[in-house]
Amino acid sequence: MDLGAYWRRWTDWVLTTDKRQRIRLAMAGLAALLMVCCLVVMNAVAAAGLTDAGHVRVWTVCSVIGLILVYVAIRSGWSRRFKDPSLTLPQILYSIACCAVAFVIAGPARGVTLPILAIILMFGIFGLTTRQMLGILLYGLVVFGTASVAVAWRDEPGYPPVVAGAYVGMVVVVLLSSTFLTTRVQSTREHLRRQKAELARALEQIRELATHDDLTGLLNRRAMLERMHQEQRRSQRTGHPLLIAQLDIDHFKVVNDTHGHAVGDRVLQAFANTVRYSVRETDLLARWGGEEFVLMLCDTPAEEACALLERVRRAVEAMQVHDSRSPEPLAVTVSAGLACHRAGEPLEHTLECADRALYAAKAQGRNRLVAHLDP
Repeated sequence: MDLGAYWRRWTDWVLTTDKRQRIRLAMAGLAALLMVCCLVVMNAVAAAGLTDAGHVRVWTVCSVIGLILVYVAIRSGWSRRFKDPSLTLPQILYSIACCAVAFVIAGPARGVTLPILAIILMFGIFGLTTRQMLGILLYGLVVFGTASVAVAWRDEPGYPPVVAGAYVGMVVVVLLSSTFLTTRVQSTREHLRRQKAELARALEQIRELATHDDLTGLLNRRAMLERMHQEQRRSQRTGHPLLIAQLDIDHFKVVNDTHGHAVGDRVLQAFANTVRYSVRETDLLARWGGEEFVLMLCDTPAEEACALLERVRRAVEAMQVHDSRSPEPLAVTVSAGLACHRAGEPLEHTLECADRALYAAKAQGRNRLVAHLDP
């Protein structure tokens, strides 16, 4: 068997093929590797005769059992029932307890446990919350306080109170500095999360401004052309009909000249809402420019399209827009031109056909629909 394939099979068995599980097990493996280094150091201390070898062997067995239990809990998927499937907090609590025991049994070499404690706490800086690290701070103070009492009770030769106090002070420094760093890291992460959310909102606003008309909220001309070309390609693949209608508010210039542009804007908004609520969700309406709008009808037979546009015409005719300077609501009507897109023809040709039909509707007296559906 190829060595690379064998390695992949072995890593898949050890770390699973699930991406998230592999990350969790890899992090647990890194923590275990560091713990193994600590075990080697402690056993070297015992081999040098600086501490009781029997105590170190028992401590080693207990530490290894903890590592195995963590691996099994993550590898089997049992840890997924928890909020943190990586079991970061339990691993750190157990490691601190093991480190405190090592502090007691290491004898004159107990100073090696301080960098071990710092390494253990490093894993909590990025994986735990500030509240959890504060809990670890209190837990560490209690555990190492108990360990210091145990060392004092053993009354080891060559271990004066000043040295004991120095060790306790260093433990406190390590715990406090780790908690402080965690607080700073969490603050930075929260700041980055807020910045990311603000950036996402800003990008969404930019996208909205780039693709939508400010006044009506409809798609603008550029965005509508993109959607039309997409629908044109889909229509060519499926053979489903694609119809385009151009809508123009009748005598809109008179509305602006007589009632002012503010009322004209309200007319445009009311018109957009009326048409939007009169068509189907699959139909797409856009503001083409000024008082002119374009409606794209997908998968719609010509007869249904004509009936839909007649419904739109009646809805606009019944629409009421009030001007505070006039007791009567404004009467608004719409002219519409409808064209069917032919396979193989450019989209611009269909738009021209709809435009010609629109002008025909205006020439025939406005407030009507003219359909250009012949080949």
